[in-house]
Amino acid sequence: MEPKKLGLMINPIAGMGGAVGLKGTDQMVAEARRRGAVPMANQRARTALTALLGLRDQITVYTCPGGMGGALAQEMGFSYVLLPGVESAGDTTSADTLHLARQMAEIGIDLLLFAGGDGTARDIYTAVGTGLTVLGIPAGVKIHSPVYARTPSDAGRLARRWLEGGVTAVQEAEVLDIDEDLYRREVIDTRLYGYLKIPLERGYTQNRKAGTPLSEAASIDSIAHELVGRMEPGVQYLIGAGTTTRGVMRLLGLKNTLIGVDLVLDGKLLANDLYGRQMLEAIRGKKTRLIVTVTGGQGFLFGRGNQQITPEVIRELGRENILIAATREKLFQLRGQPLLVDTGDPLLDQELRGFYRVTTSYGESMICEVR
Repeated sequence: MEPKKLGLMINPIAGMGGAVGLKGTDQMVAEARRRGAVPMANQRARTALTALLGLRDQITVYTCPGGMGGALAQEMGFSYVLLPGVESAGDTTSADTLHLARQMAEIGIDLLLFAGGDGTARDIYTAVGTGLTVLGIPAGVKIHSPVYARTPSDAGRLARRWLEGGVTAVQEAEVLDIDEDLYRREVIDTRLYGYLKIPLERGYTQNRKAGTPLSEAASIDSIAHELVGRMEPGVQYLIGAGTTTRGVMRLLGLKNTLIGVDLVLDGKLLANDLYGRQMLEAIRGKKTRLIVTVTGGQGFLFGRGNQQITPEVIRELGRENILIAATREKLFQLRGQPLLVDTGDPLLDQELRGFYRVTTSYGESMICEVR
């Protein structure tokens, strides 16, 4: 039987800006490196490919030299074909993604598995439209598009089911992206660019990111009163990103970073827009709690737009000091789906599983499962 043709494409710089508070990586690679950012996309692709190790004798990986996939395919023992036209050294560009995707379309691969963020998905859409079946491994900072699996492990499992023939149906999923320059100025402008064709199987791919409607303003204000009323003297509070948590800062009368993490003690602002290393230094050895909300439509607590809350920070805090807030409307949008975590540390993701109390209004809460 002819081996299945698996396209593999890794954007090696995807997600580098997240842990260091840059809210994206576009045009910010040098600054991300200056802040100590470490590339993560390769490791997330490795996690996905681990699910395919049992099919190594049944698939051929089509990729390109170096960090865009060739080095990983070789290291993991896959049979592979290197496609020409992309240099193995240096940072990759949008042009490299376009070139590689078009070659894969000409070859007629069975599935294009790509690691990146919304910008990578946009480039692939530009190159091939719905001409290929694709699946995204989430590796970017902001991942609004439902062309991505919920986690790298989910991407690998769904890819395996597709290649084995256990999944045969497809759907067209939206390619969404935002303007990162506006995003860093806390203006969120999400646009639909087109559609990509992905395997259809419930429970593996993420939903599209949904915004917070103006009608929830009263609920957000009520949540803020509940959380501020429960704040303890002498305890630091990290206030996570999002419109729900912004209500807490507004009630306290403090400057807020809508898409960042702020630090508060006894009603006073200690710092705005902290990222991983700074956050860890600020909380180490001090009683600190974290207030986070849920991404609308997707249900993520960690791993979508708040990667500056690193695994090291979460471990330093302890799960007992994580306070979750979300409006009832936002939870109902999930239609019974559990809340999700994708910290980049699979062991930590397992440790965070369980049931949590979620504040939904003043004096009201719901018990929600985290997976």
